[in-house]
Amino acid sequence: LRTEERQRLARERREEREKQHAAKETQILEKERKAKLQYEKQLEERQRKLKEQKQKEEQRRAAVEEKRKQKIEEEKERYEAVMHRTLERNQRLETRQKRWSWGGSVTPDSESKTASKRSTSTANLKQTEAVMNKRLSSSAALLNASDRTRRSQLSPLDSSVISRLLAPTQASLARSKSAATLSAD
Repeated sequence: LRTEERQRLARERREEREKQHAAKETQILEKERKAKLQYEKQLEERQRKLKEQKQKEEQRRAAVEEKRKQKIEEEKERYEAVMHRTLERNQRLETRQKRWSWGGSVTPDSESKTASKRSTSTANLKQTEAVMNKRLSSSAALLNASDRTRRSQLSPLDSSVISRLLAPTQASLARSKSAATLSAD
């Protein structure tokens, strides 16, 4: 009887130990499962944050790129506007110069100024006339020689334009000579 009792007690203790051992293993497995879930959650959260950060960075880059393109476009428009204004100004200046370069403006003020200049600098004009005639004749000879070689290379349209442009220059030479003779008189 006692042996049976001992065996039964030993068996109960063994079963109790196995239950405790199984409970411990279950607890360990539960802890591992919870830790794994926690790790996966953290991993997902980290990936989500990285993804959000990446999207923000891409949006920021896109905004910077858009701003840069816009700035380049504005600078291009500003440059074109400046070039347009400069071209218009140059054209206006050219038309003004063409309008007044050969004859000058004829106003009473300009006539009185030229008259007073004529009376005060008659001697200077005679001296400069001789120097100018020498220079003009030598430069005219050079121009004519170089014009002939250039005109032979130009098209008929270009050569006619050049000859028309040279005509006022010769007229201004004649005017300066006649002004010099008038002042001498």
